Amino acid sequence: MIDIGLLTFMVVIAIAVVRTRDLFAAAMLFAIYSLLSAALFAVLDAGDVALTEAAVGAGISTILILAVLALARRYEHPTGGHNLVALLVVLITGAALIYATLDLPEFGSADNPAQVHVGPYYIEQSYPDMGVPNMVAAVLASYRSIDTMGEAFVIFAAGLAVYALLGVRPRSGRFRRRREPEEEDAS
Repeated sequence: MIDIGLLTFMVVIAIAVVRTRDLFAAAMLFAIYSLLSAALFAVLDAGDVALTEAAVGAGISTILILAVLALARRYEHPTGGHNLVALLVVLITGAALIYATLDLPEFGSADNPAQVHVGPYYIEQSYPDMGVPNMVAAVLASYRSIDTMGEAFVIFAAGLAVYALLGVRPRSGRFRRRREPEEEDAS
């Protein structure tokens, strides 16, 4: 039930991001969306993915977006119309993804391949193979070590990117923040 609530909030926030023209508000909504996504991963017992989503999605990505917003206008100007080609691509992609889920086994079913083959192997063989009494640590540090190392590299690379972007100061006058129309009227 909690996962349905989280998914509902995610849909509401996604619609709000599309509808807003305030880029700062959109950045904050993206951060909330990432936190909800991390919470959903945690509810689904994917702690490592939840941690990565919280660190990279909500943390580092939000900092990068805010750094870019410091150099850009705060409000998006309307483009004058809807892009029907983009909408068509999104609808076709969404339909293909929904169609692909029809072949998946039922969620949580006892005869899923992960429950029949992989899970029992990890339960029976993790201690004899690794010698680590904690099965979760054995799986993350050995069987899925390349995946865990990849996640660590992603977080490290994102941290370096943020450091590189925030360490560069804009040149004089070249990237000055432009005033918004309502700011110009007030002055």
